[in-house]
Amino acid sequence: VQLVESGGGLVQAGGSLRLSCSHSRFTSDDYSIGWFRQGPGKEREGVSCFSSRDGSTFYGDSVKDRFTISYDYSKNTAYLYMNSLKPEDTAVYYCVAELYGCPEGRRYYDMDYRGKGTLVTVSS
Repeated sequence: VQLVESGGGLVQAGGSLRLSCSHSRFTSDDYSIGWFRQGPGKEREGVSCFSSRDGSTFYGDSVKDRFTISYDYSKNTAYLYMNSLKPEDTAVYYCVAELYGCPEGRRYYDMDYRGKGTLVTVSS
């Protein structure tokens, strides 16, 4: 499975950005897709995940209520809408995916497929 990311860039604190991640076809209709991020000097952090099984969405605690994940089945594309961005959101964001549901414990960085990553920089 190939993942192609777009979006990201530089934004001021309080601003918004949208990330997109398009994927090639899975061998099953049961798959999950999402993002994790890694900021400078920080550990990897699960950001959000979408499960095609039932449309469930999951968010990391630090982004809950600010970020929204959505999925367009007709385009095989996931979107991450990031609002009220903070300097601490600065990171490389990686799109990830795998068959079946979203990993427990927000361990999205362990998912089987990964995009190249896109940099999001939030200035104060």
